[in-house]
Amino acid sequence: MTTTTSQAQLSVAAPATAQRRYLWRALLLLRPYWKLTGGAYAALVAITLITLATPQFIRWIIDRGIGAGDTGLLTWAVLGLLGLTVVRGLFTFWQGRWTEIASQGVACDLRNAMLDQLTHLSFAYHDRTESGQLLSRAMQDVERIRFLTGRAVLGLVNAVVLLIGTAIALLLMNPQLALLALLTMPLLAWQATAFGLRFRPISLAIQQQMAVLTTRLEQNLRGARIVKAFAQEDKEIERFEKENRSWFDLSAHAAWLQAVNTPLMDLIANAATVFILWYGGRLVISGQITLGDLIAFTTYLSQMAGPVRRFGMIIPAIAQAGASSERIFEILDAQSQVQDEPDAQALPPVAGHLRFENVSFAYSNPHRVLNGVSFDARPGQVLALLGPTGSGKSSVINLIPRFYDPTSGRITIDGHDIRHVTQASLRRQIGIVLQESTLFATTIRENIAFGRPNATEEDVIEAAKAAQAHDFIMQMQAGYATEVGERGATLSGGQRQRIAIARALLKDPRILILDDATASVDTETERLIQKALARLMEGRTSIIIAQRLSTVRLADLILILEKGRVTAAGTHEELLATSSLYQRIYAGQLERA
Repeated sequence: MTTTTSQAQLSVAAPATAQRRYLWRALLLLRPYWKLTGGAYAALVAITLITLATPQFIRWIIDRGIGAGDTGLLTWAVLGLLGLTVVRGLFTFWQGRWTEIASQGVACDLRNAMLDQLTHLSFAYHDRTESGQLLSRAMQDVERIRFLTGRAVLGLVNAVVLLIGTAIALLLMNPQLALLALLTMPLLAWQATAFGLRFRPISLAIQQQMAVLTTRLEQNLRGARIVKAFAQEDKEIERFEKENRSWFDLSAHAAWLQAVNTPLMDLIANAATVFILWYGGRLVISGQITLGDLIAFTTYLSQMAGPVRRFGMIIPAIAQAGASSERIFEILDAQSQVQDEPDAQALPPVAGHLRFENVSFAYSNPHRVLNGVSFDARPGQVLALLGPTGSGKSSVINLIPRFYDPTSGRITIDGHDIRHVTQASLRRQIGIVLQESTLFATTIRENIAFGRPNATEEDVIEAAKAAQAHDFIMQMQAGYATEVGERGATLSGGQRQRIAIARALLKDPRILILDDATASVDTETERLIQKALARLMEGRTSIIIAQRLSTVRLADLILILEKGRVTAAGTHEELLATSSLYQRIYAGQLERA
């Protein structure tokens, strides 16, 4: 249940150039929603024009209405100002709606793309990647990109346009006063940039630590029974609290940076307003500008304060989105070690003649787990694999459906090299029952029909009967509509195994792989399943990893594996006479079955 130090290490943030490239790729995800995005930016232009025009309108009201004592003009002018406010509100509504729909579409597309990619990546990728890390990226990181493609960039563009427009308006009104007001702008830009550079690595660290937390929580939820069985609740809580504290410390540091940055930027922006009120007031008193000019000027300055504050919030959000983009595109750019060849053809219906020709295999290290394995399983034959732990039995069965590819040698089915056919067509003709059955949190019917979603009710029931599962299913209150809970938690191990066998049988495969499929059932149930399997294996090539004598006796050929090599092959009687390793296995394990 522990997370190793290497797993908990935080990845190094990409250089700024790479970060910009990731951000640009994230923004390009808006292409399918260009109409909505274009509409949102058109609304932004209208909102900005109204915002820039409002102070001038206020100046006109003060100088021509209030200053001249014209109450009629004042009334109509105020109504006009109210009308501008309403129009601006309508544009703001549509801008927000269109932006949100587009950004939510990006998030939806990203999650679909991630699931598609993770589903098609080979086992080698999942072997080295924690599920908690993937969950964190699919939820938290996608949400940050959603904000980037929505309100973040729109807010940034709005802030930049409004700042430039306001600066131009100020310069046109009074260049001397405008220059005094704009003296603080370079300082504001420097502070915003410096804050973004400091905040970006902290943001990445927070996201990585959240992934560690998610992994820790996922492992504890999945292993809840083990934790309780070994009375390790307090220890696991302590470990989680340690990781949670690390996340808290990083988040507190980020909050401190933000807490310092926001008032500092406000101070810089408001300092300009103070000077303008002092200097502009003197100009009004001396008659060089009107009171309306001064109020319009201060209104523009207050409008500039909004974009400045948004810079303080948006730049950190963009920094976070850059880190999130890096983590998500790392998944989307990952290359599967097992891929269909460009000219791969669909595997035609096969008889099930399986051959291993001098096959060697290693995982991610130079140490080979299989070394020169060769065997020939004829159609309809039952082949049993025996050997001590680590001998390579599981590696053999993982190579047949191309969960991994051999490092050398080749595997053929009916003469077709399985690397030259599509993975989908290959796996459609292979049925697998693993030692640890995995069921989905849905009904028994849907679990059995998982490999054949269009199977009829009669087909499902027939497969369940063949797997000796029908009787216990019918004893349940909802029968085949019974929900089995997460990972089949509401069923016993034997019941889960029989449903898994029914699932494989319904698929009607030409090659059947059984990884000690009867290990979790009692003796009577095992007898019934063995009887059903013996009948159902007829006409199919069956590969069995077995630890029980009753299972081995079904085999036409038994292979003994030791340290990744086939050291003996033959029938039960032949191996008892010729193989010392088989004799030891028989004496130590099989005779106790």
